[in-house]
Amino acid sequence: MLWQLRTETPWRDLPERYGPWQTVYERFARWEADGTWVKLLEHVQVRDDAVGRVEWTVSIDSTINRAHQHAAGTRKKGPQTGTNRKIRTTRRRVRPSDGPGAD
Repeated sequence: MLWQLRTETPWRDLPERYGPWQTVYERFARWEADGTWVKLLEHVQVRDDAVGRVEWTVSIDSTINRAHQHAAGTRKKGPQTGTNRKIRTTRRRVRPSDGPGAD
């Protein structure tokens, strides 16, 4: 199991010396479900922290997310203002109707 986690290969590529990959995967999944991996990690952390081998350093990433380059010219939210819109609205009102009874 640890070989697969260390190498990050698919379970099907597990060397034959470890047995059938399905058996190893089922055991891994069962241990994950019942909390065995969490208990092992906690045990190792407590043991190593007791002898001073764990360095508890917290690092915060300040990654900046930017918009895609094609999003640079997108329309802003809110009411649209400008001469072009006023002209188009006025032309729509003045245009004669092509519907029935329009003479």
